[in-house]
Amino acid sequence: MITELNLSTHPFRNRTTPYVLSALVLFVALVSTVFLLARLRDNTQAAERAEREVAEMREEVAGLKAKGDAVQQQLSPEQREVLVAAHKLVDNKKFGWSRLFADLENVIPGTVSASRVTVENIYRDGDRIKAELDFGCISRDYQAVMGMIGTMNASGVFQAELREQNLQNNQKQTYSEFTLHLIYTPAYGRAPSPGDLARVDGGAGQ
Repeated sequence: MITELNLSTHPFRNRTTPYVLSALVLFVALVSTVFLLARLRDNTQAAERAEREVAEMREEVAGLKAKGDAVQQQLSPEQREVLVAAHKLVDNKKFGWSRLFADLENVIPGTVSASRVTVENIYRDGDRIKAELDFGCISRDYQAVMGMIGTMNASGVFQAELREQNLQNNQKQTYSEFTLHLIYTPAYGRAPSPGDLARVDGGAGQ
């Protein structure tokens, strides 16, 4: 026998289920709200702690700087010179001379020969050690020297500026001696290879 159910005359009579579902949804929403409020409170407290720590560090740095300035003001001119010399000595020890010669070798072409390298100054620029160099080289090829200067400036390691060119004659040959002012900034990673510099210089020329 087939029983026909007419919902218009026999509506759904289980009235408990909708209330249970509504209560369950409300409970989940309340739990989620409590969880989010707790996370928000934790994040707010963490941000406040970070701000307090930063403020304390700034005060400490400012205090140390003030003490350092006060100490320097109390130093005599001779003591200040000794302090500057001590800082330069520390920078000299941190400076990589073998790295400098390797970087120079990478940018000097075969038709150019280095004649002298004189360090005029070593100083700190932020967290980097830099050096001002008086660099001399000899060559019979002016364009090769100009190309070397371009390669230096494209390397990101040297900033080169031509200061002087003197023609030299001897019994065997005629050549020019060039004087360059260099600012040398050692790279963080490995020294660039000649192939790397050639690609950089070639890309700059395109």
